Amino acid sequence: MSEDVRSMKSGTSRRGGSTTRFAGRAGRRVATVTAALGALAAISAGLAPSAVADDVQSKQWYLDAMGAKDLWKVSTGKGISVAVIDSGVNSASKSLSGKVFPGVDVTGSAGSATDDYAGHGTTIAELIAGTGAAGGIKGVAPDAKIIPIRTRLTAIKDKSVINKGDTTSKAIRAAADSDARIINMSFGSDFPLDGGLEAVKYAQSKGKLLFASVGNGAEEKNYIGYPAKYPGVVGVSAADKSGQVGKFSESGNYVQLAAPGLDIPAWCNNDFQSYCTGDGTSMASAIASGAAALIWSKHPTWTANQVLRVLIDTAGRDWPKDKPSRYLGYGLIRPARNLLHGEGSPGAGNVDPITNEKTTAASTSGATPSASVPASSQPSKSTSGGETSAAGSSAKSSDSNDQLWIVLGVAAAVVVIGGGAFAVLRSRRSG
Repeated sequence: MSEDVRSMKSGTSRRGGSTTRFAGRAGRRVATVTAALGALAAISAGLAPSAVADDVQSKQWYLDAMGAKDLWKVSTGKGISVAVIDSGVNSASKSLSGKVFPGVDVTGSAGSATDDYAGHGTTIAELIAGTGAAGGIKGVAPDAKIIPIRTRLTAIKDKSVINKGDTTSKAIRAAADSDARIINMSFGSDFPLDGGLEAVKYAQSKGKLLFASVGNGAEEKNYIGYPAKYPGVVGVSAADKSGQVGKFSESGNYVQLAAPGLDIPAWCNNDFQSYCTGDGTSMASAIASGAAALIWSKHPTWTANQVLRVLIDTAGRDWPKDKPSRYLGYGLIRPARNLLHGEGSPGAGNVDPITNEKTTAASTSGATPSASVPASSQPSKSTSGGETSAAGSSAKSSDSNDQLWIVLGVAAAVVVIGGGAFAVLRSRRSG
């Protein structure tokens, strides 16, 4: 048996000399949403005539796999705010009722941060913190709060702001200045963002934990862009129900973690009448952000470094931690290993767990850094990780770091990522 990993081409748009990768892919009827200069990648929006499905939560397979019901007995994300830099967040969504702060709109266009002309940002917010009310998406951290930061993605609604320059860096800085502990960036650009690195460093200095989608262009050019490429940003790839990386999910030294990103519910479009099924690293980044919110809520005095270190320590993998996979990084997020089993050492609060370098800010909550930890041989974003073949590709490899666990001698195995499990089907390649 083998798990079918869907292969769909990602869209690109060029404006002002920049290329935009779509960070989400609709698994049903697709209509792409493009953006302007330095634009951010958007979830493709399906046009479905039916009302919101009553069983949308039954399609959230990853919640069962993560053992979410057991996790929520320990942590629900309460006390944690997540900044969603995206197309805006529709605060009228019943699943987000009372959970969306006013936020910031950096586009210079009409509207506010709670206006979403694409549907993408609202999907991301619900995947992180939705309550599931009225049959909507249930978030990984249902008691977390959302701070929307609306950026260039919506400029298509207002052509007058297209030439005002890239607003991504401004958005990151706005998120850094907010009360959010976590910043989610489900978008990507093939080119460095104006002031992007400096904005990321600024956010780090404020003690923020930053997640970004790595992109969906693996079958075309596989070029992980920005902001996932910046040091200090956790690049997230997309895995399916079998624990295998999606064919579209881009690979490289900038992949730090993997999270579910195939067959995920998403708003079909910006009329917010129905959900479709989507694929994309956008969703994976959101789910990773939600998992981080659960851990941080349980350990509110930890720093961003400590939360990330525990996510890395407890990630599902069968390869050495100091040789992360180019496809799944340090492995699949498994928050239950910490929340339910107490696994993962937070280590030093002021040491980056990836680079092992000291950071300028130890905490957003005044926590005292713990004793320093010895440097390891974990590679930084400027070094190479494990060389493996992408899921479904024709390349052969003697190892299989494109999957979460490899079990030899049996037809199937189970990877426990929470109280539940991912079914991992045997597919080791010869080589």
